[in-house]
Amino acid sequence: MPRKPNYQFERSERERQKAAKKAAKAAAKKADKSETQSDDESDAGLDRAEPVSDSGGESDS
Repeated sequence: MPRKPNYQFERSERERQKAAKKAAKAAAKKADKSETQSDDESDAGLDRAEPVSDSGGESDS
């Protein structure tokens, strides 16, 4: 004899699994974005560490 279906429970389980999958994707996307952003900031930090002179390489002497 087949079991009696519990549609409300099955629907709530599908929604719970869908929400968990969506949250995992969002967390992965956020981690990837922050990793990319920190790489960009570290690259930009190297450029800022070197002083840039406006004299164009000519000395005042």
